[in-house]
Amino acid sequence: MLPIIAIVGRPNVGKSTLFNRILRRRDAVVADQPGVTRDRRYGIAATGGRRFILVDTGGLGEGAADDPALARLVTEQSMRAVTEADAVLWLVDGRAGITGTDLDLAQSLRRSGRTLYLVVNKTEGLDPDAALVDFHRLGVGAPIPIAAAHGIGVSTMIEHVLEGIPVAADLPAPDPDGLTIGIIGRPNVGKSTLLNRMLGEDRMLTFDQPGTTRDSIAVPFARRGKDYVLIDTAGVRRRARIDNPLEKISAGKSLQTIDSARTIIAVIDASEGVTDQDLALLGLAVQTGKSLIIALNKWDGLDAEQKKHVESQVERKLGFADYAAVQHISALHGTGVGELFDTLEQIRTSLVARLKSSDATRLLEQAVTQHSPPLVRGRRIKLRYAHVGGHDPLRIIVHGNQTESVPDAYRRYLEGVYRHALRLVGTPVMIEFKRNENPYRDKGKMPGGRKKQPERKRSHGPRKKRR
Repeated sequence: MLPIIAIVGRPNVGKSTLFNRILRRRDAVVADQPGVTRDRRYGIAATGGRRFILVDTGGLGEGAADDPALARLVTEQSMRAVTEADAVLWLVDGRAGITGTDLDLAQSLRRSGRTLYLVVNKTEGLDPDAALVDFHRLGVGAPIPIAAAHGIGVSTMIEHVLEGIPVAADLPAPDPDGLTIGIIGRPNVGKSTLLNRMLGEDRMLTFDQPGTTRDSIAVPFARRGKDYVLIDTAGVRRRARIDNPLEKISAGKSLQTIDSARTIIAVIDASEGVTDQDLALLGLAVQTGKSLIIALNKWDGLDAEQKKHVESQVERKLGFADYAAVQHISALHGTGVGELFDTLEQIRTSLVARLKSSDATRLLEQAVTQHSPPLVRGRRIKLRYAHVGGHDPLRIIVHGNQTESVPDAYRRYLEGVYRHALRLVGTPVMIEFKRNENPYRDKGKMPGGRKKQPERKRSHGPRKKRR
């Protein structure tokens, strides 16, 4: 499972700058957790070949918010990120020095029991020894100097932090062909009930395989000769009593589950409809390119009018996940769970689908002929050819002109064309656009972008007199 690293500190010390600096090193998945004005942000990043989850938090202490109630909620959100993290980066301002808030935070962060790293930001141009000497008073270990805005010392710092986090073994599958399934959703929507229902129906083999110290487990089992692995976490199994509903979701654990699985079952309580928290979790699954089933649970308890309302919500709000397979189930009574396994088998087949680059170009030409790209500043976007950039999920690289101006709606149209052609179920197609470079674009230009003046033709004959 991926380790979780949280960034905390007072406002304006550079937390978001550091967050963005670290994530810039790869194509990052970033998501905001909704619910309060000062949200936590989660991203998947990589340094030195090792991947991890990075969490950006709101400011702690004085100046966190004008409203005391909001400031308290921001602090609770940030401390929640601390409790779920494997390591905490406490960011302080090297130019401002230690403040009274920093002294208070030192006590709170030490009590958390998490591995703590004191990171001193904005140290560019300062004498390292002079900039760090005062921060030893905080008593949380040797300060680490960086300059997040310029990237100075950031890679070394992250590598040092990752060295202190043991590498957790990947959650094992009983068979290479076993389909790994992660179940995500808000609390009390029926995740655990669905998990038990899936394990208990025609179960042939089941056992708990311990994972990391975060109590994540893999549950391999077989059903009708097919192998599956359910990825579960302590956050799904245990039901802690938490007063604030915003604290009931751990997006960090959800990201761990999503990253470990090939297929995601997102459970939604149909009696409550599609909420903002449902959308946030679904957004994480979509951005990572995972196969997706949206399980509308407690469906049998709705009347016809309620069912119509929920289906309208799904169509209106979940357009960004239009590839997902939608299932109506009752985890408690087992209704629709058999059909859920049928869909999982269709997804298993879709995941191994392959496409030749020549066929990718042919399908692109057919799509463009049927529905041309829009005009941009009076010029038509031209998509010329495509090739396959990878599988699981299938990635199609499309080359052409003005590709940076392709609208999201047209991108989704092309994704739908490929999914329909390959008969993919619940499985995305990721379209990436690349602009064709004009080899003659810079011809005739001087350094600095100035244009060369054409040389005048010299005539060696007598000059003509002007009249």
